[in-house]
Amino acid sequence: MRHTELWPHFSDGNRLTLLETGAAFFPALEREIDAARVEIFLETYIFKYDAVGTRLVAGLRRAAARGVAVRLLVDGFGSRHFVEHHRKDLLEAGIQLLVYRRELSRWSLRRHRLRRLHRKLAVIDGRVAFVGGINLASDIPDHIPDHPRHDYALKVEGPLLRAIHSSVRHVWELVAWASLKQRFRLDDIAPPQGRHVGDITAAFVIRDNIRHRRDIENAYLDAVDQARRQILIANAYFLPGRRFRRALVAAAERGVEVTILLQGQVEYRIQHYATQALYPSLMHHGIRIFEYRRSFLHAKVAVIDDVWATVGSSNIDPFSLLLAREANVIARDRGFAEQLRTRVEHAMAEGARPLSLTHWRKKPLLTRMLRWLAYGVARLAVGISGYGKGKEGL
Repeated sequence: MRHTELWPHFSDGNRLTLLETGAAFFPALEREIDAARVEIFLETYIFKYDAVGTRLVAGLRRAAARGVAVRLLVDGFGSRHFVEHHRKDLLEAGIQLLVYRRELSRWSLRRHRLRRLHRKLAVIDGRVAFVGGINLASDIPDHIPDHPRHDYALKVEGPLLRAIHSSVRHVWELVAWASLKQRFRLDDIAPPQGRHVGDITAAFVIRDNIRHRRDIENAYLDAVDQARRQILIANAYFLPGRRFRRALVAAAERGVEVTILLQGQVEYRIQHYATQALYPSLMHHGIRIFEYRRSFLHAKVAVIDDVWATVGSSNIDPFSLLLAREANVIARDRGFAEQLRTRVEHAMAEGARPLSLTHWRKKPLLTRMLRWLAYGVARLAVGISGYGKGKEGL
């Protein structure tokens, strides 16, 4: 193990409800917003005023009208259009809106511009939270209307609420202070009691740019190092550094079945083709790779040996592991891990295809060269940002 201290901080007595795609997540979130009586914290990278966003904003308006303290924190890049067009209306409705690193110039090359709020969190009345990878926007692609983006979120109840509630309050205070929005500073509200409501042992793990820079990555690496039978990872944007790749290869070489489900649809070309440049070396070491083609894959989940599982916002790429604010829940529970594995394997059976090393090696030389060119561009971008140095680099 890489860490001998008691980290992450696990708590017993939690209930985790797995929510698959927006079809399960959005109605559950909306119901809890309508049940709120004291406060709502909502954090997201992308908020769009589409069919989903309109319903959620209506719920936030109703909550504010009945006296609930509604606090909405969005990222200045991912939600820039939402902020530009709806900021005034939300403030007039009594919704407190803060913007994390507001995008003032789209042509800025400053390094801190890449430090985004990529977390997707909600905490309502300190009694229930949502953690996952689903943005507050419709997850139905325009050209694939029958199949939503495949992603997961968790409804969290129990002692874990203390850590999640503390984290969202902390980030809200930081942004309020940095934005000079003193009127949005928080009153002293009693923290959640976090009563035992279930039997799942779980931890809330974040990534930031100060004390928790490596927490999510190290949690993954510790679990991979201890794997003995099976590693299943489903990740939308997968471009791991050398440490992570070596850990996966070492697991495969000691007989662990390593399976990675990745994006098959092309969304961001550089990232997509840079990832594909890694396929031959990973498959050469016996790592199985599947591409999800039914729709867009937006998941950030993993299951290891059916005893360790994670759901959250963090991809396994430099953006998530080195730059953005992220949040994951890690569960040490056989029942939950088996449930998540079953759902991921069902998604694979319905919409993914396995890749063959032989077939991949037969691709035209130009195709392979373009993949490595994309990888070089991605590596250069990370290097320019100043975060690509050392053994953790690409």
